Amino acid sequence: MQNMTMLAQSPPLTAHEALSGVFGSISLAAWIFLLVPQLIENYKQGSAEGISLAFLTVWFIGDITNLAGAIWAGLVPTVIALAVYFCFADLILISQCIYYNVKNARRARKVSTRSEDSVEQPLLGRRDSSNMGLPGSHRRRSSALSRRRRASSLPSLTEEENKSEWVKNTLSIVGVCVVGAAGWAIAWQTGVWAPTPTADDAADGETPLGASILGYASAVCYLGARIPQIVKNQKDRSCEGLSLLFFMLSLLGNATYGAGVSTPTLQSFDLY
Repeated sequence: MQNMTMLAQSPPLTAHEALSGVFGSISLAAWIFLLVPQLIENYKQGSAEGISLAFLTVWFIGDITNLAGAIWAGLVPTVIALAVYFCFADLILISQCIYYNVKNARRARKVSTRSEDSVEQPLLGRRDSSNMGLPGSHRRRSSALSRRRRASSLPSLTEEENKSEWVKNTLSIVGVCVVGAAGWAIAWQTGVWAPTPTADDAADGETPLGASILGYASAVCYLGARIPQIVKNQKDRSCEGLSLLFFMLSLLGNATYGAGVSTPTLQSFDLY
């Protein structure tokens, strides 16, 4: 009730303030759903070989320093809660990657041991195959023909899968934007979100030096986290195992955040 009274007494919302709120809310939604596509991709593949653990570790350090800086600076509880969520989500993805890496490494060792124990089987197979006559040649020709047919259909199947993937990613991006915009509208209507005059920000006092240092350290981690992943992709000559939507959401979050900050005559806002 108090929020509704404050909303009624507040001056009309300007277009710039509304755009700032919408962009900020979309950015927040993108960061909240950011890791979900990669978690799903790892689960489908049963592997996490495509993603660099160094990338995730540096990213996690960035989230940890962000959380510590938010607590030190005494930011609003919403910001601290989000920082805790980001750290928790990082731990889930890192744990999943470690689990699949250990599991697949053990499986590879078992396969290697079995292949060493059965080293004589190829010799026996060749000796037995020498006793087979010409009637098997028809089956070999049929299997070769079926393989050629499957190979000729692979390009069309791959193209259809790529189109389907792009459609899913596009719909996901649109969905995140809709959720973000709707979240801002609800927050504004209920009085949870409200633009704060710039003068109030100056009256809040200076940020503690330690919190500022942690904030800069967090920014450096975020900027440098992708370097290990780029190096890994270059070495592997492949991006297989990576979710494109994961990076699209990251780009969306950065772009909308930058758009919200750079909107002219913008005023900052707080979430209570």
